[in-house]
Amino acid sequence: MANHKSALKRIRQIRKRNLHNRYYAKTTRNAIADLRETSDKKKATEQLPKVVSMIDRLAKRNIIHDKKAANLKSKLTKHVNSL
Repeated sequence: MANHKSALKRIRQIRKRNLHNRYYAKTTRNAIADLRETSDKKKATEQLPKVVSMIDRLAKRNIIHDKKAANLKSKLTKHVNSL
């Protein structure tokens, strides 16, 4: 157990940030899944920029790795182009 006030505060901050990061990561994963399920080209091209923006935001905040973000964006773009 933490013995210092600053360590206790740090634990509280980390829990709060963890919950915040999990929310945004899960929201993005759901958006990616929706985009992958879509078979309508027009709808997919509308969704793609929004999903790419969400992925970029996660990478910028170090919730996911930069290269994972690049791989996701590449695969999603290929999927949309193949429709």
